[in-house]
Amino acid sequence: MSERPDQPDQPDHADQPRVPTVVLVDDHRMFRTGVRTELGRAVDVVGEAEDVDQAVAVVVATRPDVVLLDIHLPGGNGADVVRRVAAQGVDARFLALSVSDAAEDVIGVIRAGARGYVTKSITGPELADAIHRVADGDAVFSSRLAGFVLDAFAGSPEVPVVDEELDRLTQREREVLRLIARGYAYKEVAKELFISVKTVETHVSAVLRKLQLSNRHELTRWATDRRLV
Repeated sequence: MSERPDQPDQPDHADQPRVPTVVLVDDHRMFRTGVRTELGRAVDVVGEAEDVDQAVAVVVATRPDVVLLDIHLPGGNGADVVRRVAAQGVDARFLALSVSDAAEDVIGVIRAGARGYVTKSITGPELADAIHRVADGDAVFSSRLAGFVLDAFAGSPEVPVVDEELDRLTQREREVLRLIARGYAYKEVAKELFISVKTVETHVSAVLRKLQLSNRHELTRWATDRRLV
């Protein structure tokens, strides 16, 4: 009897890591599209949302492993999404992804229950790794942002208190403020936030008026004094 020819090795699917399901929450469609492209097959995007109400509905409906969450959204903020989803009994893990690296933004969403916080300067492979780690139960932060969180939960006096002047600004105005204070040109701010140069100019004028400042140099000094840069 002749021997059967050798059969090619079959892939062992059991050894392959499970791809986490993800919901993308960001109010800029082009940014969500870019994130999808960067992540490729590293995750399974099962839903998208662009505001707080939509985010809560999509997360409750799809129950993903990880919610990739911008913290500044129409209708509220990322912390609102985390709290409202939890109130409906859905056990989702949240990873904040924002242009902001300000201490109060980081601490606010972590106190609400997010498992990690990374900024939009992160690379695609780094973001995919962060999502997998959060899906596995880890907490993920950059070294600088981790310091904010450690200070907050240790009761450090360095944690920012309520700033009445800063509270006068909208979330979008705060984003523009931080980028301008870091030396970004108006065109660079527009590109970073996916808005027009005219809109940037409008926000800067509003910030200067609300804070009673005269120019961007005073604005930079104001932001630096509050450790927002």
